[in-house]
Amino acid sequence: MNRYFSICAIFFVALGAFSQTWETIRDGEEYIYGEGWGATVAEADKQALAILISKIATNVSSQSQRDIDLTNNNGAISEQSQFQHSVETYSQATLTNTRQIVLQKEPEAYVVRWMRKAELDKLFEQRKRKALDLVETAGRAEEKGEADVVLRNCYWALTLLKSLQYPDEVMFRDETGREHVLTNYLKEKMDETFSQLKVDFDEQDGNDVRLQITYKGKPVNSVDYTYYDGQSWSAIYSAKDGVGIIELAPGYADTQVQLQFEYEYKGEAKSHPEVEAVLNVVSKTPMRRATTNVRLDAQKKDKVAKVKKGEAVPMSSFTTNSIEILNPPTPIGKEAKDYMSVVEKMVTAIQQKNYQSVRDLFTDKGWDMFRKLVEYGRAKVLDSKDIRFFEDNDAVVERGLRMSFSFAKGVKKLFVEDVVLTFDASQKIDNIAFGLGKTAEDDILNKGVWDQKSRFAIMNFLENYKTAYALKRLDYIESVFDDDAVIITGTVINRASSSVNLENQSQISQEGNLIIKKNRQTKDEYLKNLKRCFERNEFVNIRFASNDVMKMGQGGESYAIQIEQDYYSSTYGDKGYLMLIVDINEPTKPLIKLRTWQPEKDPEFGLYGPGDF
Repeated sequence: MNRYFSICAIFFVALGAFSQTWETIRDGEEYIYGEGWGATVAEADKQALAILISKIATNVSSQSQRDIDLTNNNGAISEQSQFQHSVETYSQATLTNTRQIVLQKEPEAYVVRWMRKAELDKLFEQRKRKALDLVETAGRAEEKGEADVVLRNCYWALTLLKSLQYPDEVMFRDETGREHVLTNYLKEKMDETFSQLKVDFDEQDGNDVRLQITYKGKPVNSVDYTYYDGQSWSAIYSAKDGVGIIELAPGYADTQVQLQFEYEYKGEAKSHPEVEAVLNVVSKTPMRRATTNVRLDAQKKDKVAKVKKGEAVPMSSFTTNSIEILNPPTPIGKEAKDYMSVVEKMVTAIQQKNYQSVRDLFTDKGWDMFRKLVEYGRAKVLDSKDIRFFEDNDAVVERGLRMSFSFAKGVKKLFVEDVVLTFDASQKIDNIAFGLGKTAEDDILNKGVWDQKSRFAIMNFLENYKTAYALKRLDYIESVFDDDAVIITGTVINRASSSVNLENQSQISQEGNLIIKKNRQTKDEYLKNLKRCFERNEFVNIRFASNDVMKMGQGGESYAIQIEQDYYSSTYGDKGYLMLIVDINEPTKPLIKLRTWQPEKDPEFGLYGPGDF
């Protein structure tokens, strides 16, 4: 009995302490608070947090007193107002220094969220760190020639700075040790990137114009752009390895085309909720140098070297393949004429949309893939001049055929892809894949410590893997995953910490740093989720920006591959890091033993590696 009274006494003392705390907060000028009511504690807490955020935004905005020009079309909203809205994008995920009091439990829950005004500066620290991380990512991308990644990360960082109280006080130290005001540095870096992107006319076929796009004097690995076709601005076009296209409206008579490089990447910010939230409330910062004029020079197309049917084709400066770095390369000889004839018939069938006429050129598997290829958006052949053929074990592989695929629903987009064909012993097309980008190829083919067979096997596997997602080949994906494969999809959640309500019961708050939740799926679960993804998207496209390949210490020809991956679909886009452990002891039957994905490098341990599992 004495113990019972002791517990009751402790409870009422705790109740009085919380009540006194609430009164102190409510009546004290040094606090900001929000009150919420709801049927559940979670619902009441959400309302309290929203009110707190609104008050924080008003308080911070009144402190900042920033004199800024009007930004929207009708002049009704100033950047000061936009700043207030951007502060309101802080959410449960980013407010790490608020406190919670549960004054009344369910079914009529009453919750208070509060913080000290003196701690407002801490509110912005995490977002500042996020902006600096994006700048570092842009720096690494610049070294790899990924102009699109440079522009995207610089602009996202610049956007996040708009939600800081004093953005012009954030400094950045470059690789030389020199300090810059970060907002100025980002604008200068973007202008510098735009100035180093050069677009030249290559050739024209009717209304289709092929472009050569360089970055720092070399074919750009990847960059997105739109253009004015004579009637309206186009969808987003994605250039690859120096090759881009524009499709002019019928009757276009001007001698040049206005082209604008993409840098906002709003559709790809879904995996970065903070960035997406701020992009949705602030006006797009105009970048004057993002726009350039491309002169249409019809004389240039006469300079293209003519190659006789079946002859070996010299490597151009805009090749997308790095096969020639292998020693020695194994191009086939006189038989090339026969394989070239097959490719030419296939190209003609695509151009004329007379697909059934070439059914006999394919095996059953190859025909199924070809049908999926021509159904993958609006398919168009861009270039078949640089075609080359190579022996690969008992097969012959074609490289150099370029096609474009455009999509009109959801996120309107056009991709340029290298189409790799594999012929069986009867000279029929048995496999179709999208080639890797040059950076990803070089990362594999320059691994001189491994023999040529292994390097080809890794490259072929990655090409088939990315193509399977584009062509929605669930059968192939099912075949390459081991039945006992470890499959982990990374999801960003908050590290939960405990708070105490009036009855001394543990409550879940959302304080703490963002972490990666290890969400393991079985093979069946992964395939079911993937099937739903394929069904709701008009297109899926994967690009590997770069990769690091490590041979495992056991298992023979087993490799761990860490890949920087860009993922696009008609409803979603993101950038993340993929790790695959794959057994290629049988090159034609690769088996994935482990797959992980994470949206960004963890500040503590970086990327998942084979040693983590």
